[in-house]
Amino acid sequence: MIDASSALNAVRRRGDLLRAAEETVDVLVVGGGITGAGVALDAASRGLSVALIEAEDLAFGTSRFSSKLVHGGLRYLATGDVATARESAQERHLLMTVIAPHLIHPLGQLLPFSRGVTPRQRAAGAMGMAMGDLLRVRAHTPRTVLPAPTPVSRRTALRLAPALDAAGLRGGMLSYDGQLVDDARLVVTVARTAATYGARILTRVRAIRLRGDGATVEDALTGERFEIDARAVINATGVWAGSLDEAIRVRPSRGTHIVLDADELGGPTAALTIPHEGSISRYVFALPQAYGRVIVGLTDEDAPGTVPRVAQPTEAEIDFLLANLNRVVAAPVRRDQVRGAFAGLRPLVDSSSAATSDVSRRHLVAMSDAGYVTVLGGKLTTYRRMAEDAVDVAVRTRGLPAIQSCTASLRLVDRVVPRAAELLDDRAGLSDSEVEYAVRVEGAMTAADVLDRRTRIGLVDADRGRCRFAVEELVARTLADLT
Repeated sequence: MIDASSALNAVRRRGDLLRAAEETVDVLVVGGGITGAGVALDAASRGLSVALIEAEDLAFGTSRFSSKLVHGGLRYLATGDVATARESAQERHLLMTVIAPHLIHPLGQLLPFSRGVTPRQRAAGAMGMAMGDLLRVRAHTPRTVLPAPTPVSRRTALRLAPALDAAGLRGGMLSYDGQLVDDARLVVTVARTAATYGARILTRVRAIRLRGDGATVEDALTGERFEIDARAVINATGVWAGSLDEAIRVRPSRGTHIVLDADELGGPTAALTIPHEGSISRYVFALPQAYGRVIVGLTDEDAPGTVPRVAQPTEAEIDFLLANLNRVVAAPVRRDQVRGAFAGLRPLVDSSSAATSDVSRRHLVAMSDAGYVTVLGGKLTTYRRMAEDAVDVAVRTRGLPAIQSCTASLRLVDRVVPRAAELLDDRAGLSDSEVEYAVRVEGAMTAADVLDRRTRIGLVDADRGRCRFAVEELVARTLADLT
């Protein structure tokens, strides 16, 4: 049964937009990625009135371009960032046991002892997995949720990842982390949960100018400009934060993934963890996904200059990912077997480090000279803690009458899609029910919203093109039924 209070759609948006223009809210959140949605939920669940504005669609920016892992910080341990690793493990524990166990499942991650992985890399990887398990213990995550790391035989390694080169394979180490059903779905679910507490989730509303007590905004659908008044404003726009607050120095880092058919790798059931050549702290991951896909990523490249609406992968990054994958598989994956590629920009806080891989993933919460709060940096896994910290600052500095954060014990709403009446595309498994649900409940307003964010069919252009016209027709019909 769908809780109507969590339903986001065009009709609710229209009513909430009118009320937001007439009233003064306690908190105005700018940005509809995972951080902004988390801030809206944290504030609304404390009893504050909240409006969230997003220039595009929910999860339009960085949040939909992650590796879709809720991870415990193993990569941070490798670079000595123990504080971030500990925070990641704690937040992973909350997400997998309390907040969103219905959106996350354990995923085996296999470090193969292949010819392309040196003894030093094997030892460092095994030690890192053991240290990661200590973080799991400290976070009190039970082994029924995340099993302990364990060495595996050559036979088991090949069963988990059939594409591995059997020649010279000496088994491997298997550890476990959390894998999201989908990162964009997490954002939408957090936003829907915020809506159950009364938050107004207003997509396609762009902030033109921020101030300490509100913002000048523009409705992208009508072009109308108006004011939203607020007792506190929180800038959660990620890589675009600097365009609203000139005092904030953002250093975008591009993370690229490629998309392969799972059959090309023998249908793996665990993720491959492949050390970069010559490195003991950086890895490429080949991660099984829905729709019979595997994504391989990711890169960490400086992306200076104007922030694009949607980042694009480079051929050099695609070649880099293929080269690392091909070090451990029997049949090299060719460029023409890559079915899709995508890139996201990490909103790193500029620390003047030589390389973006050395920039801390700790988040920053700061007050602007204009009197609003900016929250920046961090990781998808730690969104809840980022949101709590940002709302704490807003409550303290603006004198808001709020209770303590309760999101550590608050479960996100469920997703209840009726049984499929008709499949729009057999190969993608996309049904008419799925599309209608996205429009009626999850705030989708266009075919792109459905293909690129409520589902991830759009990550492969061929799949997107095959479904597009049917989805456009059904979205239009569903919107007409709503009104």
